Amino acid sequence: MSNILAVDDDKAILDLIENILSKSNHFVKKIDKPEKVLSEDLSFYHLIILDIMMPEIDGFQLCSKIRTQVDSPILFLTAKTDEADIIRGLGLGADDYLTKPFGVQELRARVDAHIRREKREKLNYINIGDVRLQLSGKECFVTDNKVALTKSEYEISEYLALNRGQIFSKEQIFEAALGFEKESF
Repeated sequence: MSNILAVDDDKAILDLIENILSKSNHFVKKIDKPEKVLSEDLSFYHLIILDIMMPEIDGFQLCSKIRTQVDSPILFLTAKTDEADIIRGLGLGADDYLTKPFGVQELRARVDAHIRREKREKLNYINIGDVRLQLSGKECFVTDNKVALTKSEYEISEYLALNRGQIFSKEQIFEAALGFEKESF
């Protein structure tokens, strides 16, 4: 399951995006007021979908501001079909550009491709507030001070950090992070 942020001033489009992507087990946070985007914890999202033509702040400006905060893939989903707009959007840091009207299967395929790529190019670390997990060395730091964790403690911490915002039972955590059921602990 991936966390996706969809930003469009048209609520019907947001509902459609959510409907399409939730069928692929993606969680979609919908924002219909683009000025609210920058108050979000953008690092939570694996992919961001932006419209261009929105009030207050357009998608081009929003893309530029988002790029200063995160490196998540950005996909423009817009009615602007001019080549100049496509070039501008990609030049501002977007990773993909899909025009409306769009095909349901094409949107799903593009999103899934970006999510797969993100998982392949996994970061070497995860930051959550003052906590940093160094994935390659399996180490934990709090405000740059190394914290001694057992292997199991680290594996559970990494699993929860990689799946932020999701709720798991103890049994699910034990099985996913440690590879065995709680009873055998």
